[in-house]
Amino acid sequence: MIHRAKLWSQLWLAGCLLALSANASADLPPEEVGQVARLPELVGDHWVWVPDRLFRHSPLFDGDSGKMLGAIDSGMHVPKSPLWSRSRNEIYNIDTVYSRGHRGERHDYVVIYDSRTLDFKAEVEIPPKTMDTGTAIALVGMLDDERFLVALNQSPGTSVSVVDLEARRLVAEIQTAGCAAVFPVGPTRFGMLCGDGTAITVHLKENGELDRIARSAPFFDVVADPISEKGVRDGATWWFPSFQGQLYEVDFSGDRPKPKEPWSLFSESERSEHWRVGGAQHLAYHRGNQRLYSVVHQGGPGSHKDPGTEIWVYDLPARKRVDVFDAPNLIPAVLGPQAGFDAEGTIGKILDFVLPNLGVHSIAVTQDPAPLLFVRHIDFGAVGVLDARSGEHLRDMSEAGLSGVMLVLP
Repeated sequence: MIHRAKLWSQLWLAGCLLALSANASADLPPEEVGQVARLPELVGDHWVWVPDRLFRHSPLFDGDSGKMLGAIDSGMHVPKSPLWSRSRNEIYNIDTVYSRGHRGERHDYVVIYDSRTLDFKAEVEIPPKTMDTGTAIALVGMLDDERFLVALNQSPGTSVSVVDLEARRLVAEIQTAGCAAVFPVGPTRFGMLCGDGTAITVHLKENGELDRIARSAPFFDVVADPISEKGVRDGATWWFPSFQGQLYEVDFSGDRPKPKEPWSLFSESERSEHWRVGGAQHLAYHRGNQRLYSVVHQGGPGSHKDPGTEIWVYDLPARKRVDVFDAPNLIPAVLGPQAGFDAEGTIGKILDFVLPNLGVHSIAVTQDPAPLLFVRHIDFGAVGVLDARSGEHLRDMSEAGLSGVMLVLP
């Protein structure tokens, strides 16, 4: 914990530095307006969506240049994951709207955008009860052949809406009482986690209607050590961390889910030092090199939402930690555009040194041979960009909004 007097002295010094840079913004060239852009034909390996829950939109950034490429709007609720269809050159987003702004009759839609112009193309109305959470993680997914979209509902029981994206119509609403979150595992299958410590596989018919639901045996204790829905995927296998740092592997390739014995992300000595998994979107996985990235912090029970200043890297097949990355301090990247200084210049480096590093909540890793690791704090409008192989802090993407949780790769 930072001593209060020390923190005030740090903030005083930061204020002095910002005052010195106050005139710098006057030297910036005027922004050219009225331009109409078009996205490239091919989706970039290092693009990332950065949904903002206050502005209620999802900007798309290029991790190489740090520039925003465009944005799509969302409805009244926390933005859910934008879903990108390469086969149809379309983007899908879930919108919730009310007839009187923030009240009145509710309508939910799958909104369809052109993936090159980001123009609106069409919409499909779905049951007006799509689930809303603070993170919006695992609430919507596109199945593997890009035909079906599945969206989680809660009102108050849980169900899943299935939309045929080719026909642009609602196919079914499947009742999934006691189970939540959607995890795509094939063209006509998705998994869910359940409140009795089990998982289910929902099998669809070729037309998207329900075929059957198959349930696993109980494999985690929902009271003693619940698992998080912030999982990572490789094919039909998903990994889920527990609050106490156990990593569970679930194979959804068969008729019913097959959980495997969990293993601990922390040694006994690390547990004694109170290291824990924490944050929001706190796991990322690179399928090519089989590296698992986890945001960690030191804290007690109930701190599973706290940000972390370190990112631990694991060799997943070997079940061992192989590296530790320092999470960058994102405060200079937030202040720089507002005060008119270069966050990567002298003033930014001084602020990075004197201001406390509040850590990050969310991470995502690109899947190319030279991967980038994106990091964000839920209350900062900036995203850090790291080399996912070395942990080197390459750059920051500033002015990425005000507040948000997710980092979504197209």
